[in-house]
Amino acid sequence: MPDLAGLHLQAFRFAVVGLASNALLYLVYLGMTASGLGPKLAMSLVYGIGVAQTFAFNKRWTFKHSGRLDTALLRYLAVYAGGYFANLAVLAWLVDRLGYPHQIVQGAMILTLAACFFVLQKWWVFREGGDRGRP
Repeated sequence: MPDLAGLHLQAFRFAVVGLASNALLYLVYLGMTASGLGPKLAMSLVYGIGVAQTFAFNKRWTFKHSGRLDTALLRYLAVYAGGYFANLAVLAWLVDRLGYPHQIVQGAMILTLAACFFVLQKWWVFREGGDRGRP
């Protein structure tokens, strides 16, 4: 039987980290695009900042991961690289091709990717006992 209380606590902590990070970075994104920077370049810049800052918080606070740092970091980067390219593709398709407003598309992508990232971090990146003691 899964520990639902622990899962809820992790989901809450993940949401706190994500909301704080994404709220700030979304405002930076809007400022960059309002200043004339293209949506895809602005997203690329804030994405890298977000990945760097959330890794430490999610590893230590959200998931309390004590496994290998290198394994977790490589998995984390793989997850966020996949998310980056998905985000870029959606912006290119919905904004560039179909003309949807980039502000709404990017906001929706933040929420969609957050759900995917939680699942992948919980059960792959920071999984319990999955990489302890391995060289």
